[in-house]
Amino acid sequence: MCSIYFLLLAILLPCCFEILSLSCSTVMKDTLRYLAGIAGPSGYGSKTTAQQVADNSSSPLHRLTAIITGATSGIGAETARVLAKRGVRVVIPARDIKKAAELKEGIENENPNVEIMLFEIDLSSLASVKRFCTQFLALGLPLNILINNAGIFSQNLEFSEDKIEMTFATNYLGHYLMTEMLMEKMVETAEETGIQGRIINLSSVIHSWVKRDCFSFTQMLNPNNYNATRAYAQSELANILHAKEVARQLKARNAKVTINAVHPGIVKTGIIRAHKGFITDSLFFIASKLLKSTSQGASTSCYVALSPQAQGLSGKYFADCNECNCSALANDELEAQRLWRQTRALIHRRLQYQFPTSS
Repeated sequence: MCSIYFLLLAILLPCCFEILSLSCSTVMKDTLRYLAGIAGPSGYGSKTTAQQVADNSSSPLHRLTAIITGATSGIGAETARVLAKRGVRVVIPARDIKKAAELKEGIENENPNVEIMLFEIDLSSLASVKRFCTQFLALGLPLNILINNAGIFSQNLEFSEDKIEMTFATNYLGHYLMTEMLMEKMVETAEETGIQGRIINLSSVIHSWVKRDCFSFTQMLNPNNYNATRAYAQSELANILHAKEVARQLKARNAKVTINAVHPGIVKTGIIRAHKGFITDSLFFIASKLLKSTSQGASTSCYVALSPQAQGLSGKYFADCNECNCSALANDELEAQRLWRQTRALIHRRLQYQFPTSS
């Protein structure tokens, strides 16, 4: 039972942090805006659903191809469902192919005309990511949207087959390699179709917890003193820095591809409801006022991927379908460049992979 209380606190604390991190002069206004779902400058807010965003997109979506990682459950599954329903060809690389097939069947039951392709992948394995990218590129398909959605929270210290801490390997490294390997295809597709390519890195407000002296590349690969929350926060910060640096490179190339990071919000799960009791029910009641539904959690990814309002925006950080501020460390250009170079060198050493010279 204690573990359930800890889980509830883990859900509540990021919500509280997001509120407390605001300045005193705006905390009441922004808290009420969030709880009431009041729309921001984009016309959307915390209560907006992914379906609403997709329905309001005026762009023709039936010609688009999107890759979505972590799409077998949660906001990834909802993102896949919404995009497929709107006519986007959805490619789902998944570790659990059976679960992916069940998702595909469910979406097809809603709309028999959808096109969904499944591939096997282990995002924590650099070799597996490389294999998936090679298989996809061999098909000769266009690629318009890449949503780096997958993420894990490893309670205990575990290592990938590459001997890298599991959270960092899955949440950041795998997506870095996938983005690099698919980048030229996205640039090529954008040039041929005239449709801007869009890359979305899922992150979290918890990235703000990371202090500069705790953000060490070697320690993230193989931490001396493992802390699950810290490891998760570091991986989410890395995803924002990755978006910032790649955006800078794409702009320098004058490429018609953007990349942004999004915070989906803290999303409801069904884990707690099976545990009854006054304390558990009371905590869940409080948490439920701050948490988003799965469809609300997927809205920001869909907004950045589809909305005409996000056209041309790159290297930004979004929450509740609106551009917002990230931490000072996440905005550090030199830190972003350093992380990008260190990651590239690591992957080259491990895979002997030659990155395209234009990237």
